[in-house]
Amino acid sequence: MSELLPLFLNLTGRAVVLVGGGPVATAKLRHLLAAGARVRVVAPEITEEIKGLVARGFQPGDSGRVTIVQRRFVPADLDGAWLAVAAATPDVNRQVADAAETQHLFVNAVDDPANASAFLSGVVRRDGVTVAISTSGDAPALTALLREALDAVLPQDLAAWVSRARAERARWRHDGLPMAERKPRLLRALNEIYGRPEGLRDDHGAPEVVQDFSPAVPWLNGPEDSWL
Repeated sequence: MSELLPLFLNLTGRAVVLVGGGPVATAKLRHLLAAGARVRVVAPEITEEIKGLVARGFQPGDSGRVTIVQRRFVPADLDGAWLAVAAATPDVNRQVADAAETQHLFVNAVDDPANASAFLSGVVRRDGVTVAISTSGDAPALTALLREALDAVLPQDLAAWVSRARAERARWRHDGLPMAERKPRLLRALNEIYGRPEGLRDDHGAPEVVQDFSPAVPWLNGPEDSWL
């Protein structure tokens, strides 16, 4: 398989077709609704949980974002969609993939990489940070393990990192700081959260990352090429 382009999609208010009505489709539906999509579910059989989401909404105030078409998939079901998710049998997934190809739509086929052109990843979401991991659909169990590992090593006070990074970015934009100087300055600013020394300055007055102490979070003191 060729290299994939990692990409985050804004699905808020956009139509997604979910083909399949079983437990796997139910889990995918929850992810799509969490992303703000409007979802059309197409399948002969539909779980009670999906029907419940249609009746009450994914969360208060958002009922109406799911519609059910209880029959077999037909190519016209993809009309107007931005994305297709195939969570049915391999034969049905292949029909979805073939129909999507003619409409230039990407398809996520659950545990069926042969019929997929888009792959959902293992995701860690915390305090405004999203980390996604993919094995191109070839090793989903490994994806899950890596997701758990990354979740464990992310700092518990990640919200403080995000807040400091946002404040620093606003300052850099106001001052017109060149892009090449931003990452080292952010590393220094994050170290300052933990009361670390301010660091030295180079011949041009730019801050240098202090290398002669052990920061409270070890990977805040990475090698120089980590910010190039």
